[in-house]
Amino acid sequence: MSKAKRLLVTGGAGYIGSHMVAMLLDQGHGVVTLDNLSKGRRDNVLGGTFHKGDVGDKALLEEILLGAEKIDGVLHFAASIEVGESVEEPDKYILNNYTKTLPLLELLAERGGPALVFSSTAAIFGSPQYLPINENHPKAPENPYARSKLMVEDALEDLALGGLKYVSLRYFNAAGADPAGRLGEFHDAPSHLIPRAIRVAGGLDGALSVHGRDYATADGTGVRDYIHVSDLCKAHLLALERLWAGGASACYNLGNGRGFSVLEVVEALQKVAGRDIPLEFGPRRAGDIAQLVADSRRAGEELGWKPEHGDLESILADAWRWHLKKR
Repeated sequence: MSKAKRLLVTGGAGYIGSHMVAMLLDQGHGVVTLDNLSKGRRDNVLGGTFHKGDVGDKALLEEILLGAEKIDGVLHFAASIEVGESVEEPDKYILNNYTKTLPLLELLAERGGPALVFSSTAAIFGSPQYLPINENHPKAPENPYARSKLMVEDALEDLALGGLKYVSLRYFNAAGADPAGRLGEFHDAPSHLIPRAIRVAGGLDGALSVHGRDYATADGTGVRDYIHVSDLCKAHLLALERLWAGGASACYNLGNGRGFSVLEVVEALQKVAGRDIPLEFGPRRAGDIAQLVADSRRAGEELGWKPEHGDLESILADAWRWHLKKR
């Protein structure tokens, strides 16, 4: 972006959102962060204006979006993201991810903007009919988390008929940490593989629980496409630039185009950390899918996006350095 903008980041105190805020600040943009701190941390937000509040609070959204300082774009990260929890508490996911997003979409549609980039997920595709998964793959979400994200995508498609401008970015598996060491993925009880494995390598947990060893994969464990959090944030900036330049609303898959199994990730982390990671094998988690690998060529062709941190060991090294710093 050649000219400084003012941007609203919802969920900006969380893992990906905080990295997005940092990148925007680094590039000289004005940032307004909205987060209810149910999962995010206030000290993750490195600057700008902060509002503690809920994205479903329409009055607060009106105050921010219709205030004296123009908002040029909205980056919507606020959501509940745990697949297993969504199976146990589907109402929570419909409320947090879909219902509470509607006031934001209504306000944007009413005023004809600003441009919106929505944090979606590759889980909307369900079990893949082919790999890698491109944007034309049939959508068949297999858990409430994925369904809640697809519901928002459907609403965006409908509102675009009235002029709302948006890009929906379907992440595969976000991982890594800020290369400058300022931010990382921190959870007291993480559910995603890499932070769980790092806790074991760092001596915080005794063994890594592996959920399922009977998938139809080479070693029986789940396969995922891991993408560095900084590469994800860069895609958001490019998506905004496309919209500001008059580009049409669109959806893009974001991944590295290569899948790694749980055991391959563990082996790579053991190499990076120089430590053993004991394993405990258990049953599959409800809602989990065997393989997800992205075809991100459309993002490359239309956004000019290319992952800069695509090597798995580089992703793990950034995450591991962050862990050592925070111990």
